[in-house]
Amino acid sequence: MSSTTPATAEKRNDGSELNWLMRLLVIIEKAGNKLPHPFWLFLSLAVIVMILSAIFSSTGLNAVNPATDEKVTVTNLFSTESLREIVAGATNNFVTFPPLGLVLIVLIGVAVAEQSGLIPAMLRGTIAGASPKWITFIVALAGTASSIASDASYMIMIPLGGLSFKAVGRNPLLGCLVAYAATSGGYSAAPMVNSLDTILGGLSTSAAQIIDADYTVSPVANFYFNFISMFVVAAAVTLVTELVLSKRADQIELDEETDDDPDNFDVKMALDANEKRGMVIAVISIIVCAALLFALAWPAGSFLRDEAGGFGPESGLMAGIAAIIGFGFFIVGIVYGYATGSIKRTADIPEMMGKGLLPFVPVIVLFFAASQFLALFKMSNLGEIMAIKGAEVFGALNTGPFVILLGGWLLVALGALFLTSGSGLWTLMAPVLVPMFMLLSISPETTQALYRIGDSTTNIISPMSPYFVVVLGFIQRYKRDAGIGTVLSFTIPLSFAMFILWGLLFFIWWATGIPWGPGAATHYQMG
Repeated sequence: MSSTTPATAEKRNDGSELNWLMRLLVIIEKAGNKLPHPFWLFLSLAVIVMILSAIFSSTGLNAVNPATDEKVTVTNLFSTESLREIVAGATNNFVTFPPLGLVLIVLIGVAVAEQSGLIPAMLRGTIAGASPKWITFIVALAGTASSIASDASYMIMIPLGGLSFKAVGRNPLLGCLVAYAATSGGYSAAPMVNSLDTILGGLSTSAAQIIDADYTVSPVANFYFNFISMFVVAAAVTLVTELVLSKRADQIELDEETDDDPDNFDVKMALDANEKRGMVIAVISIIVCAALLFALAWPAGSFLRDEAGGFGPESGLMAGIAAIIGFGFFIVGIVYGYATGSIKRTADIPEMMGKGLLPFVPVIVLFFAASQFLALFKMSNLGEIMAIKGAEVFGALNTGPFVILLGGWLLVALGALFLTSGSGLWTLMAPVLVPMFMLLSISPETTQALYRIGDSTTNIISPMSPYFVVVLGFIQRYKRDAGIGTVLSFTIPLSFAMFILWGLLFFIWWATGIPWGPGAATHYQMG
């Protein structure tokens, strides 16, 4: 039943309890809106790097790289030789940009799995029929795992969260917000390698090579940590929801439903017989693919091993992991498509690949600008000098790696409030943080894992996130007068809990020295 009294009370409570935070978010939103589009931001930064290179080159700024004992000076990018190199290398900078090829090869496979209906069916199958007692944890866990569907995960999980809560007699508004928080806040926590891993790994590789030209950060560099993080994030969301937010949700009276609201979401919960059959066949194909990969890797002289017979960074398995994952999604997606009838002819497959890649065209455009910025930044030597000087400052302070990592964690979390693009923010931060931390014996994989926590958990409370508006639109289908204060009153506690618990996991993991992923150590030894 509708009632104006609870709505009025809710508005009053949001205004009084969140008044100071609302003012802060308004400031953040206005400041963020003044930032140019990331494409222009990176091109502008490229120009700024050129200007700074000319200034600092004239002053003789330099530093000694402790890893090589070589003197590093600033290169003037306005010199004739540098300008010639910039013009001649623009195409190569883009084509060889580490994340570009990795992302495309993974996305081609993921596109087939998504367009054939496999990934949406997996997410729906995880939630459908869940016990009322476990519904919060199941929705939260599915949300953290949904990053395999990239940004499409939001459009799948938010309505599914609402419908699943409603199906067990709980407030669907709360279900939408739980799904949103888990999907956005736990975006870097995933059960398998996805496009974000390839992007971050490529950017980390470029940054690490400022110090060590042969260093490579694999797409699976944080796999162990990401997998465990998925359960920690889901647990944090569940605890806060059950202990705090469920009581608040019970006080919110929803609007009367109409044919256009919320039952009319373009999504269904339960899998039909055809989809269940397709899922069974898809699971069998996954087992077959895994068995084939194991059989190929088993022989001592396998092409999937390195020269020493292991599975290190230079092995065929690790060096080609992006292609292997992309091909796996491709095969399983095709199998599911033919089993369910979503693929009827071979011509459907390339059409699905093209359609699935369309949402990532803006990312590829952004890669062009980012690749030029990073190339100039590296050519100028400013990044290496900044890293060396920063490491010297931290070394002189004798603060220890814990304080250094803590500062980096908070810095990323603050930056994510303004720039909610995970790859965009890492493009800016990696060239300084990764080499600086390497000089302090902190591995690039450690820095990248730290970045994931700070970046993901504050996105859900940033008005700069495009999905902040999306979740507001969904909950307004249940309560038409819900506003930004309504969303924040739920997402702030969730963000805080994820930030703290995930951070504790990181520091415990780092302290114990457990590898972040296959061959990914927590510490870096300068050779």
